[in-house]
Amino acid sequence: MIIPNRRDPVPGSDANPAAPDTENFLRRTASASVLAPLAVAIALPGGWIFAAVCAIAAVVVLWEWTALVAGVAQWRMLAPGVAALLIAAALLQHWTPVAAGVAIVVGAVAAAAGAAGLPHRDGRKISPLWIAAGVIYASVIVISLIPLRSDPEMGAAALLFVFATVWATDIFAYLVGRALRGPLLWPQLSPKKTWAGAIGGLAGGIAAGSSVAYASAGTPPLIAVFLAVILSIAAQAGDLFESWVKRRFGAKDASRLIPGHGGVMDRVDGLLVAALAAVLIGTLRYGTAASARGLLIW
Repeated sequence: MIIPNRRDPVPGSDANPAAPDTENFLRRTASASVLAPLAVAIALPGGWIFAAVCAIAAVVVLWEWTALVAGVAQWRMLAPGVAALLIAAALLQHWTPVAAGVAIVVGAVAAAAGAAGLPHRDGRKISPLWIAAGVIYASVIVISLIPLRSDPEMGAAALLFVFATVWATDIFAYLVGRALRGPLLWPQLSPKKTWAGAIGGLAGGIAAGSSVAYASAGTPPLIAVFLAVILSIAAQAGDLFESWVKRRFGAKDASRLIPGHGGVMDRVDGLLVAALAAVLIGTLRYGTAASARGLLIW
């Protein structure tokens, strides 16, 4: 059973700012060199395989969230019915977002009911509201990435735009933050994130995202930059939110599933918030059936 590693020392933290991070950087690079091409290879064809991968990722994120909240994986909160409802929501996106939303709400209620009365590892009661929130959080993967990719004309381009913006934001924030250090961005949430890293990540996200949007969809450069700014900020906000949740429950990583990266939740924290922002922009402009076009075509 994999559970979050608690109270582990943080390389390069404010407690030990000079701690070497080379080994962690190499692990992150090796993992990313496999995961990024795999994600693109699955996303570009789209279809049922992509929907299934999103559903599996949502279930894993929910499992990691419940392990964080409970101190140890409580399988009653992940009853087959809850996982099945998340999978059903992913599949229902191909027909109607309303039905998918109903499945997610039912899943949240079922997970909360399953958590009622269960003990935390330290003896306290587990909050059903935190468990229900985990279902909503995990479901963002389903209700954002799948609708974007389902657009037959611009779905692939929209996902490439989101991926490029989020990944460049993450990479540049990490590299610039390690190189320049400086004042911490929000020490109450993260002992590692700096203002230099946040600004470097924003610059990298703008450069990569706007270039991909212009090259793949012909999005006007100023609009592409504006959209990349929104997605990059959303990605960093998602990263900070997950940092807050982990700090709230005394964990360094969501799990140890991915070497150098922690868990799936640690890898998609920024992506799911940025993708949600992207699908909201596209849906408001062109509707649910053409959210990718609404995002990129101006």
